[in-house]
Amino acid sequence: MGKVTGFGGIFVKSKNSADLKKWYGAHLGIPVDDYGATFKFRDHKNPEKEGYSVWGLFKEDTKYFDPSNKEFMINFRVEDLDDLLKSLEAAGIKQVGKMEEYDYGRFAWIIDPEGTKIELWEPGECSPE
Repeated sequence: MGKVTGFGGIFVKSKNSADLKKWYGAHLGIPVDDYGATFKFRDHKNPEKEGYSVWGLFKEDTKYFDPSNKEFMINFRVEDLDDLLKSLEAAGIKQVGKMEEYDYGRFAWIIDPEGTKIELWEPGECSPE
């Protein structure tokens, strides 16, 4: 059965992402890059398997969070995205847009009852350095 397995990332709109990334790096020690920060971890069931979560900034006028008007978007790691989407559809929860596939995973989106866009990510084999 498809299900959420953890947080994939937190994404926030920002007025000045370059300055905000510098602030988080300088004051909180977060290792930032052009996209934000990647936090690696080991799978508790399989310690040889590495995973990661992302903290990322988007321009304040991004359309990526649409149709939500919130200042943030949550990304959940999932297993069996296809099955999860079928379960959500059966419950009357519509997918937003079309699924996208990359070497680092597959993505789909839904909107929660309060209007927050939720990104569902089934990780692929490729992960960031």
